[in-house]
Amino acid sequence: MTRIIILPNETYCPEGAVFEATPGQSLCELMLENGIDIEHACEMSCACTTCHVIVREGFSSLTEADECEEDMLDKAWGLEPTSRLSCQMTPGETDLVVEIPRYSINQTRAG
Repeated sequence: MTRIIILPNETYCPEGAVFEATPGQSLCELMLENGIDIEHACEMSCACTTCHVIVREGFSSLTEADECEEDMLDKAWGLEPTSRLSCQMTPGETDLVVEIPRYSINQTRAG
């Protein structure tokens, strides 16, 4: 089974996390199921960038982002060449190391 390693993030998972991927589920769904309450303001419909992640290892194993995701990523804070929206990416058979950026652009959250 594919292992997902989430690097430590002081807001979402201070100790980091490691869990197994369930085939067919998006990374966002997998993180939520494993206690990582990543923001997903658009309810995983590819209409915001709050679930933006940076894939540090295993990026080349992922299917390419579609045009809608690419357009949304252009608006993400801290965009890098290996950035993806976690709601739009489904892990394959290669282990992934993922970083949740320190900030997100969430215009619906108070504060």
